[in-house]
Amino acid sequence: MEIIISNSSDKPIYEQICMQIKGLIMNGTLSAGEALPSMRALAKDLHISVITVQRAYEDLTRDGFIETVSGKGSFVALQNKEFIQEEQLRIAEEFLKKAAEIGKAHGIAYERMADILKLFYEE
Repeated sequence: MEIIISNSSDKPIYEQICMQIKGLIMNGTLSAGEALPSMRALAKDLHISVITVQRAYEDLTRDGFIETVSGKGSFVALQNKEFIQEEQLRIAEEFLKKAAEIGKAHGIAYERMADILKLFYEE
């Protein structure tokens, strides 16, 4: 499992870890039941604090992506990918609705808003 941390990102390191592990799970690179590196091993590989990895793993557990078994480690949880994608789509729709309201209220053309979304999507 390869995680790349960017010190120049505006996102905290634990969020970068969460987003990348979620992506690996959603695209099938990590399968249900597959073991994740221990918190200490991942922290050592990334040259970061164990507390940062712990925060990432806690968030992934809360969101239903991983399960942690005491004494055995953390594993990719069995989940319904369609349900997770639907939930994430609902969250994205809320943000897009807010963006559309701001754009309309301030006379920003739809095409310009769509170009901005495309730019972020392709990043």
